Amino acid sequence: MSTENEGTAVPPAPSAPPVPVASPEASRPHPTSDAGAPTTPLPPTPSAPPPATPPAPGAAPAAPVSAAEAGWPPPAPSAPPQDPYAGAPQAAHPGHPGHPGGPTAGGGADGAGAWPPPPPATPSYADPGAGAGTAEGVGGAGGGSDWGTTYAQHPAPKAGRGRGGLVAAVLVAALAAGGLGGGLGYTLAKNDDTSGSTTVSASDSGGSVKRDPGTVAGVAAKALPSTVTIEAESTNGEGGTGTGFVFDTQGHIVTNNHVVADAVDGGKLTATFPDGKKYNAEVVGHAQGYDVAVIKLKSAPSDLKPLTLGNSDKVAVGDSTIAIGAPFGLSNTVTTGIISAKNRPVASSDGTGSNASYMSALQTDASINPGNSGGPLLDAQGNVIGINSAIQSASSGGLGSTGQAGSIGLGFAIPINQAKYVAQQLIKTGKPVYAKIGASVSLEESAGGAKISDQGSGGTEAVEAGGPAAQAGLKSGDVITKLDDRVIDSGPTLIGEIWTHKPGDKVTLTYERGGKTHTVDLTLGSRTGDS
Repeated sequence: MSTENEGTAVPPAPSAPPVPVASPEASRPHPTSDAGAPTTPLPPTPSAPPPATPPAPGAAPAAPVSAAEAGWPPPAPSAPPQDPYAGAPQAAHPGHPGHPGGPTAGGGADGAGAWPPPPPATPSYADPGAGAGTAEGVGGAGGGSDWGTTYAQHPAPKAGRGRGGLVAAVLVAALAAGGLGGGLGYTLAKNDDTSGSTTVSASDSGGSVKRDPGTVAGVAAKALPSTVTIEAESTNGEGGTGTGFVFDTQGHIVTNNHVVADAVDGGKLTATFPDGKKYNAEVVGHAQGYDVAVIKLKSAPSDLKPLTLGNSDKVAVGDSTIAIGAPFGLSNTVTTGIISAKNRPVASSDGTGSNASYMSALQTDASINPGNSGGPLLDAQGNVIGINSAIQSASSGGLGSTGQAGSIGLGFAIPINQAKYVAQQLIKTGKPVYAKIGASVSLEESAGGAKISDQGSGGTEAVEAGGPAAQAGLKSGDVITKLDDRVIDSGPTLIGEIWTHKPGDKVTLTYERGGKTHTVDLTLGSRTGDS
């Protein structure tokens, strides 16, 4: 998002409006509905002194004085007021065009003796006749001058010339009344101020803040001590940062395979808790296909508190989510969102050029960025329902031009039911166990389904002899369109759905052959290791 201002703000108008200018039409007779009958012109305003203030009751009448003694008319000022804006352009505001100043008000030989004296010049941008300025700084409707043009300040009319002097006198009276009101308000406020400050202190008697266990703050406070920031470094010094969470009291930490991939072959691995305690660790096992790994803390503390695992099969779209991780290295970051979709087919890579990982993921709009990988996705009760693993991004340019993609609200997590099974296998044997149907499928993205290839990897048969698919009668060219009640639209979708099951599970496949639809039941086989 651009940090530039979206629009240009209209500057505030000064407190004194410009002096109205007597229209030339006021001094000429105007025709009326009676043709040829001249209109009687308005009599000029007499140049008489203002009426004397009546004496207070009971007071002796004041002695009469002459007009000269009373100071009427007032002496002309020695020089017209100096307009601070005249001749000098104003400094341009950010996002605003510069506003040149207008000429000095009251200029001219006959302006020196005008009564009342002309008000200070009005800045050019306050011209009410220049049209209303829009947010973009363009003059709106109103037939005035464009925004930013000079406002021509006209000299005030002399007293006694038509209606202009009367209007000016009324205007001065109105301004004087306004000034009186403002001064009175300031006086009252000042008299009421006994502290010497206009700041009002808020009450601090609201009581201590209590955060219930079900709130985001309550969940975060409980879960954060059981999350770690993982730093993995290869033997050549390359590496990155990710997240993990405590799986058991023996010091096992669950994370993503791509978080620890750099440290698998003799690299360096550390895990740091929110309290700053840092531990060396080692990789117990990793499953590239599932994108799950387990590490173990060396000299693990005795007070570890594993996070409670939820049931990802029971998660519903719209459920609240809380993600914890270290986005862009910012450890112990908490973000919130909802489950925005389930069973989302996702294929990702660890960036090493090896085979992709496949998952039938939980989709969330909680903000997830590089560094969140391997961290827990929690429900509103603080139970782990997934492992944050991948994001969809609109670009590859991250914050500060790091080259990393950022969150656009499409994050994907490995369902915890699957991750739990994989983690237990890695702790037990150090190797992953995958469910399989015993057939190779095309990895091309299509809407038709998962097509069984004509040939397997390395020139082998596409349908494994004696495997589950062969026993079910599947052949090369068959297109699998459903697994149980899940619609299959591609090979990666089929792989992700198969891997949500365990070896030995029975599933129903729907496939097409020769334009006809068939259904078959089969029992999933198993494969150990990533090779």
